[in-house]
Amino acid sequence: MRLFIPDFAFFEPEALQYPIGREIEQRLRALNVPIRETTSHNRVTGIPGDTPNEKYKNAKNTLVVGLRKTLTFDTSKPSADYAIPISTGCMGHCHYCYLQTTLGAKPYIRVYVNMDQILDAARGYIRERAPEVTTFEAACTSDPVGIEHLTGNLARVVEFAGQEPLARLRFVTKYDGVEPFLHLEHGGHTYFRFSVNADYVIRHFEPGTAPFAERLAAASKVYQAGYKLGLIVAPLIRFEGWEDGYAQLFERLAQHLPRDSDLRFELIQHRFTATAKRIILERYPKTKLEMDETKRKYKWGRYGRGKWVYQDDEATTLRRHLEGLIHTHFPLATIEYFT
Repeated sequence: MRLFIPDFAFFEPEALQYPIGREIEQRLRALNVPIRETTSHNRVTGIPGDTPNEKYKNAKNTLVVGLRKTLTFDTSKPSADYAIPISTGCMGHCHYCYLQTTLGAKPYIRVYVNMDQILDAARGYIRERAPEVTTFEAACTSDPVGIEHLTGNLARVVEFAGQEPLARLRFVTKYDGVEPFLHLEHGGHTYFRFSVNADYVIRHFEPGTAPFAERLAAASKVYQAGYKLGLIVAPLIRFEGWEDGYAQLFERLAQHLPRDSDLRFELIQHRFTATAKRIILERYPKTKLEMDETKRKYKWGRYGRGKWVYQDDEATTLRRHLEGLIHTHFPLATIEYFT
């Protein structure tokens, strides 16, 4: 896949006082990306577009470079202890993505240049929890692999985690630009995960991401480089012919990844909220994504809010089918959860 090149870039003036900021600026200028100034990465104005949808699409192609002012990390339970904030936003156009609602009116991609401060904060969390291991998630609100060629930030965190005996790092991606990570001293402390799905789901709901074959090739490279490898199959969707679609997915996975590998799988069924449905239909009015509440079950979550998920019998059938495929093709793999 062609590496992401933004159509527009905005810099906080202070960002250029940092070596990382100057490196990013040089790369963008070499790519002839127009650069403008913004007073804050949280309040960017000047992204063009005559309609809300045009502004949204242009924002997804906009890179904003600034400083992470808040160095208190959010928790990231149950998958990790903390989310390490190196970027926010994604250039992909996955119809179902939860960032549709969590990022709201700020869908542009933000990257942070004060990485020394961010890593110092991470060291503080590690010291507080010692002698327990502290796990950091780097992809809670972004896909950092997709912009690594512009920032280099994720490689810095991989090397940081590799040097810290009590640190572990995890992240997930739908992109294939893994070359910057293949020769790093990661110490076996990084859990590299790829989001994969049936061909139907990728074709219809994941525009702007790497094709499945390229993700699979990248996963194989990462595994050979000694990283712990995981696959997130999400969202699991009951489209027409879904049983065969997911069977074909695992047949292709088995052709490229060792049968005796210690893969870890995360299985997540499709779900949506009323707010997400409204935003998705506004931004992708022709989407084929099924969001019919009359066919779903409402599942309450934390803070008195919930989501629409599949009915119990449908979810059970989905889970059993996926678990059977995993056990058939990767008998030594671990299924971390189905949700």
